Amino acid sequence: MKKILLALSLFSAFTQADTTFTPQQEARIAALVRDTLVNNPQILAEAADRLNAQASAQGEEQFRDAVQQNKDFLFNDPNSPRIGAKNPALTLVVFTDYNCPYCKKFDPYLEQIVKQHPDVAVVLKFLPYRSESSLSSARDALTLWHRHPQQFLRFNDVLMSKVGYHDDASIAAAKKKAGVTVDTPDDQSLETIKRSLAVAEKLGIQGTPATIIGDEMLSGWVPYARFDEMVTAALAKRKS
Repeated sequence: MKKILLALSLFSAFTQADTTFTPQQEARIAALVRDTLVNNPQILAEAADRLNAQASAQGEEQFRDAVQQNKDFLFNDPNSPRIGAKNPALTLVVFTDYNCPYCKKFDPYLEQIVKQHPDVAVVLKFLPYRSESSLSSARDALTLWHRHPQQFLRFNDVLMSKVGYHDDASIAAAKKKAGVTVDTPDDQSLETIKRSLAVAEKLGIQGTPATIIGDEMLSGWVPYARFDEMVTAALAKRKS
């Protein structure tokens, strides 16, 4: 143990800019540090674990700060579709894309979760990461939300039910099947998407689906049972 501490102390001194050693001393210190790490590899593992923990804590703090700074847009924006409770104890924010296969698996959970938890609301934010049709389908959906919000969910469900990527024909077919009309997307739809993209970057989101659940971010798809566990825990925390 004394040898380990000595090696680490010498290494710390060796890395200080204002410390000078003779070439012989530098060689001796380097050999001692090398021998110490070879004989005690757990030192590197422990250091890596500590760095990972520090990075995780910093990431969580940045996430909480970003949520706080953008809470009005995240939770109360009238231009973003929402379902569930009108006065929720907990609001989930789901970042999604109509061309994302995991979003399509995750989307049916949203109606199910607000039925299972009547005091939960869900807000949808569109991130058109995958293709041009990600943007056009999202703009049509947002425009419909602005003009006829009661028709949004039906159109959303049809768009999410398609296997594979959308194109102009499939979007037109979805409108026909849902019985909705959106000839030209409005300007507000584009502004809402731009804001969603900017906030997602601040939150550190790199893909979809991504869901804010209380103080946590769920990245990707999980089975419904796990999703429900997270919502139940966040709801209990809000009510405590």
